[in-house]
Amino acid sequence: MGKEPKDYDIATSARPDEVQRLFPKSFAVGAHFGVILVREGQHSFEIATFRNDGEYADGRRPESVTFTTAEEDAHRRDFTVNGLFYDPINDEVLDYVGGRQDLARQVLRAIGDPRKRFEEDHLRLLRAVRFATVLGFEIEPGTWAAMLEMAPKITSISAERIREELSRILLHPNRVRGFDLLVSSGLMASVLPEILVLQGCEQPPQFHPEGDVFIHTRIMLGLLPEQVSLSLVWSVLLHDIAKPATFSRDPDGRIRFNGHDKLGAEMAEEILRRLKYPNDVIEPTVEAVANHMVFKDVQKMRISRLKRFMARPGFEDEMELHRVDCQSSNGFSDNYDFIRQKQEEFGHDPLPLIPKPLINGHELMSLGIPKGPQVGELLTAVQNLQLEGVLTSSEEAMAWVKENWKSTP
Repeated sequence: MGKEPKDYDIATSARPDEVQRLFPKSFAVGAHFGVILVREGQHSFEIATFRNDGEYADGRRPESVTFTTAEEDAHRRDFTVNGLFYDPINDEVLDYVGGRQDLARQVLRAIGDPRKRFEEDHLRLLRAVRFATVLGFEIEPGTWAAMLEMAPKITSISAERIREELSRILLHPNRVRGFDLLVSSGLMASVLPEILVLQGCEQPPQFHPEGDVFIHTRIMLGLLPEQVSLSLVWSVLLHDIAKPATFSRDPDGRIRFNGHDKLGAEMAEEILRRLKYPNDVIEPTVEAVANHMVFKDVQKMRISRLKRFMARPGFEDEMELHRVDCQSSNGFSDNYDFIRQKQEEFGHDPLPLIPKPLINGHELMSLGIPKGPQVGELLTAVQNLQLEGVLTSSEEAMAWVKENWKSTP
């Protein structure tokens, strides 16, 4: 396809012990499966002996392997486009499975009996979605039929392996196609059933003319830029995840989702922990879901609160979430434009958005203020005035405290 490979896997008729004799700097990372890792300079190469696989009891690994020919090795692989060998000595592609034809047609086809291929390793169900997403290929009808039948078996795969495939699908610019394939194949029902509950969850038409929560979420995925962080794409998927659980209707018929942001943050954390995501993905996602409704109040905020809101680490991703949230529904951009204007305005200030505090707790207690909650309240009050430009020096801050601390509750 004219693309630079990320790595090179080598298959050979040489047995594992022969490979290790040829390359002293090698490691038997999967000797049972005939796989040797060879290091050359800064690079590592997996060298696998041509093999046939025995029975698959766990839907992941064969119970045994026997060493064989290149042709038989090709027939145990997952998809025809992944079953090609390149002989660098003769500059020849060896195709025993019709992979070049499928590559030209842009078709993803399981090698041999697709049901058997998926039974051998259930993760291949998600890999099929990933390849179709990343390559833009159509899934061959027989392969697709087997996926529909076997989708529930994906639950036998570890959360970590599922997570890696989902991440690669969602990070790709073609993520909406991946999302659609996950849903239509039945895989979404097994790995992320909460998404399907969004289907049919009605929204107030004056704010969401686009349709239900599921349609809204899908449109948002398509509005994201090509390059996104995992926390951003997950915050898009999960920002309204609690709307079905918080749905209510006023006597006048108006639809409400009171508290869906807070409950949604709890659900987002539960889902991402279930998928074994690390904290550096979970925490900003949960923060974004919890705060996505705060954007409606930014024009009414005091400057001190606004600066604190804008200074949080994941704020730019939250801005992108807000942008696509509005663009996919009512189209309002007033709050987004307001914040961009404030960023420009605050950007001319030589001090950071949240500057170093003018005074600290020890200085307050030196005035005779007893250790306790009042110290924290006074520090916050002083910082608010600092952020609003009322207090600009430590001397001014101390003078303000001396004048006001006794009247502070």
